[in-house]
Amino acid sequence: MKSNNKQLYSALGMALALSMLFAFATAAAAADAYPNKPIRLVVPYPPGGTTDVVGRLMADGLSERLGQKVFLDNKGGGGGVIGTEIVSKAAPEGYTLLVGSGAFAIHPALQKLPYDPMKSFTPVSRAVSGPIALVVNEKVPAKSVKELIALAKQKPGKLIFVTSGIGGNPHMGIELFKMMAGIDIKIVHFKGGGPAMVDLLGGHSDAAINSIPQALPHIQSGKFRVLGTSGEERSDFLPDVPTIAEAGVPGYEVVQWFGIMAPASTPAPIVERLNKELKAFLVLPEVKKRFKDVGAEVGHQGPADFGRFIEKDITRWKRVAEKANIKLEQ
Repeated sequence: MKSNNKQLYSALGMALALSMLFAFATAAAAADAYPNKPIRLVVPYPPGGTTDVVGRLMADGLSERLGQKVFLDNKGGGGGVIGTEIVSKAAPEGYTLLVGSGAFAIHPALQKLPYDPMKSFTPVSRAVSGPIALVVNEKVPAKSVKELIALAKQKPGKLIFVTSGIGGNPHMGIELFKMMAGIDIKIVHFKGGGPAMVDLLGGHSDAAINSIPQALPHIQSGKFRVLGTSGEERSDFLPDVPTIAEAGVPGYEVVQWFGIMAPASTPAPIVERLNKELKAFLVLPEVKKRFKDVGAEVGHQGPADFGRFIEKDITRWKRVAEKANIKLEQ
């Protein structure tokens, strides 16, 4: 009887080994043939925004590198959730991909989602990232981050920070700044960054944490005073401006990021091929300039590092949202 059991286990083990070998060979063959048809790159927002612009640059680069057309498909709605859900349910074959952005990591903190941000996707590459800037209007007396914090503590609940809307990077960046600096401020939300900047320019509000390209013209004109940028390192756009972390709030870091993600279970060889080609495209000087022209700095991460980065971002924003009691209206 024992001999029969050993033979059975041996046969099962051989079958399992052959099955795994077949699966690996199939995935490798698929990767060797990949891509043999056009690739759909879903942008979960309408045309014209930063995610759309960055997505088009990545699509152009991948089309050239892969030898197949990579076309953009704008699927806006639900603040980015609808398009993201479409990709989460797509076949994991490398022919439907997502342009992910910082909002991807914020959504789980604010609402129930029809997908699991960590289990429904395979990270491919983070392509570019960029800090945002802490600015005040010219009438605010603070000349530094420390002076602004001191002013907020002298006038609790009086300083007005404006945002482009609830749940965006600028809003969450302000909430994190408020939390880490230990200050009490008033936050006012607008429908878009443009109206928020108009309010700040008019002197109706005091400060904002906003995208550098949007604030830069007003910084250069002297209408805004920039006190710090939100990255781990100083921004190439404002190299003489300290980071918020070095200027008074140690550990503070918020970046707007963009990258490519695939449905879960996409074969590793296909993911690596996409990552390899995107990385090769991103290092070209002319490509770096094209991204810089739209306010983004190349900051490549491969699949493993990108996955850890997203997980860390999701965890942080959940903590901030819980502490600040932030929820999107359903």
